[in-house]
Amino acid sequence: MKAYIVEDNAVIRDNLMETLTELAGVQTVGYSETEQGACFWLAQHPRDWQLLVVDLFLRQGSGLGVLRECGQRSSRQRVVVLSNYATADIRERCLACGADAVFDKSTELDQFLAYCSRQHH
Repeated sequence: MKAYIVEDNAVIRDNLMETLTELAGVQTVGYSETEQGACFWLAQHPRDWQLLVVDLFLRQGSGLGVLRECGQRSSRQRVVVLSNYATADIRERCLACGADAVFDKSTELDQFLAYCSRQHH
């Protein structure tokens, strides 16, 4: 499974890419630190990914803008929000914008990895 990561914190992003590869068999095909960069890549590569992992707070723009941008995707492509701000309100907004799942970075990493593994198999 190929993933595209939208995360502006390099340490978190690098750890996430490494963990996804090791524990879920996910190959990262690229990343962006901004909403604009992510939306541009997604527009250029509409079928080159199966998993999109989006943080909400980015260097420029927001993850919600990225979610809205990838509304026209295949049924086999999954969009997951991974954020430190996964409150009930934020979860609702993300799902309304098209996210398939929302996980809290600090407390739900195991659930996130399990979700990614299930999508892969």
